[in-house]
Amino acid sequence: MPDVTSLTLNNGVTLPALGLGVFQTPPDETREAVTAALAAGYRHIDTAAAYGNERQVGEAVAASDLDRSEVFIETKIWISDYGYDQTLHGFEKSARKLGVDQIDLLILHQALPSEFDKTLGAYKALEQLLADGKVRAIGVSNFMVDHLTRILDVATVVPAVNQIEVHPYFQQREVQDFGHEHGILTQAWSPIGGITFYRDGQHTSTLEDPVITDIATAQGATPAQVMLRWHLQQGRSVIPKSTKPHRIAENIDVFNFELTTEQLAAVDGLDTEQRGGPEPEAITLENFGRPIPED
Repeated sequence: MPDVTSLTLNNGVTLPALGLGVFQTPPDETREAVTAALAAGYRHIDTAAAYGNERQVGEAVAASDLDRSEVFIETKIWISDYGYDQTLHGFEKSARKLGVDQIDLLILHQALPSEFDKTLGAYKALEQLLADGKVRAIGVSNFMVDHLTRILDVATVVPAVNQIEVHPYFQQREVQDFGHEHGILTQAWSPIGGITFYRDGQHTSTLEDPVITDIATAQGATPAQVMLRWHLQQGRSVIPKSTKPHRIAENIDVFNFELTTEQLAAVDGLDTEQRGGPEPEAITLENFGRPIPED
């Protein structure tokens, strides 16, 4: 089993630095992917109410021979359940589907800038859930500096995590730096840039970037492993996604080599400042709101 590095959050809770993400994984494939991940040594699973596969994550964890305390479960409240009372209920829905009494890390999925009062109410609910011991840590996702500032102005608990899009082609350094200054861990979704970019007149992928492939050859690693190692050495939590057992195993096999200072700098130099995912300011209930089922 790989010796996975742990990171300590601002409230003293530790989490495995590398976890399995199940974004866009169909429910019937989620159970198998999580089962394969747990067998490969993963002890951190990241899901979300909006993914529609929390139940299958919980079933895979329960069916394993691992004690509940050995698996760090992270999930997210969707914008349709923002507001104080709604978010408290959102927790109950997620906990019921996951089959757990306590969620290790519960975060807000988006900032919802157009109705930020609901975002603030939702965060207050997270603080209450933390105080009640129903969650071990709380945080946010896709929050930019302005959103974080507005949260910190009223929060009694600093978010432990901000899960954002970070990969070699989109590094969001301003958001990362702000988080670092305030003790907020950056957690990278799409950490190996699973989004195709249009660059220099051609479609390209981080997996085919010559800088990354050259480092991979020098290290005897895959391009994906190089990118995950880049994140880890810079102190980020990473959530790679795959449903293929051999890829799942490959992605966690990154704790037995190190990139050089020059290699890290070379990957740093690939930033295009081009976002692949949705623009956080464009998230509205009208465009993205949808009810989260009770069961």
